[in-house]
Amino acid sequence: MKRKPETTAAALPARAITKEDVARAAGVSHITVSRVINTPEKVSPETRAKVESFIASMGYIPNMLAGGLASRRTRIVAAIVPTISHSIFAETVRGLSEQLSLQGYQLLLGQTNYSEEAETALVEAFIGRRVDGLVLTGVQHAARTRQRLKAAGIPVVETWDLTRRPIDMLAGFDNHDAGRAMGNYLYGKGYRRMAFVGGEDPRGVARFTGMREAVLAHGAAEPLHLMVPMGSFLHAGREAVGWLLDRHPGIDAAFFSNDVIAAGAAMECARRGVEVPGRIALAGFANLEIAPEVLPALTTVQISVHQIGLTAADMLLARFSGRSVEQPICDLGFSILERKST
Repeated sequence: MKRKPETTAAALPARAITKEDVARAAGVSHITVSRVINTPEKVSPETRAKVESFIASMGYIPNMLAGGLASRRTRIVAAIVPTISHSIFAETVRGLSEQLSLQGYQLLLGQTNYSEEAETALVEAFIGRRVDGLVLTGVQHAARTRQRLKAAGIPVVETWDLTRRPIDMLAGFDNHDAGRAMGNYLYGKGYRRMAFVGGEDPRGVARFTGMREAVLAHGAAEPLHLMVPMGSFLHAGREAVGWLLDRHPGIDAAFFSNDVIAAGAAMECARRGVEVPGRIALAGFANLEIAPEVLPALTTVQISVHQIGLTAADMLLARFSGRSVEQPICDLGFSILERKST
């Protein structure tokens, strides 16, 4: 007769610490523990500190999903950006995360690689995970995406652009006007044969369109539109300015769709011994951290990248608390920041 193997205590999985365990150890009710986790502002500082101490020492991990299902809240917000490969959207995400975390919300992040189909898939996945709100980049979306968002009935903030008819709320700036302002600026500095370097994304195209309108209105030559892969890096700027210098020697100024590409162009000019702005002026977009660090420092369109995230978070938090948003369409504006590259 076979003997059953002995089961030792070490072989048994440890029982997970529960909310009730924490409540007994802290000498409070399980409702108080729930409040410390979900609505800490409703608990006195002394009680909150004691409960939080026991949560930490006992290794209790709250089941936020279970609590969310009961209250129809998950305290999770999703943000969708075109790329996380370089810093152009990072400051917006940072501002969003900072503001949300102060109120106990966590941020999920997805990237589309500039694909509408990928955005639709991410929206559906995040809605399926019962996020409390969504932050999108841009205002142009597939019809299916709009339908899913409206059917979900959750707060939505679009960013990095403007429209009179947002899905719900909006925090951004006018890309077309920003491009026009740069066109006017470069013309005012004496440049007459200009190029725009950017991708096919709607915001980049709007910047080119605005620039083109400005320079043509002044009677300058039709600006060249040089396309580069969306989400481009420094090497794209190097290749673009090299192509301009080799194939279009008459070009005297180039406006780049973001500072990263413009910085690559500045580096290539330095490598070739091309004087900036003596031979060609360079201008970027967004005033990223790299803009003042390259030589010469980049003139750029300065936008409130971090503030976009903070504003989007404030809009969501207001809606989560049942308050109305006084300004559901928030134009954060832009300015031309002149440096030595022009």
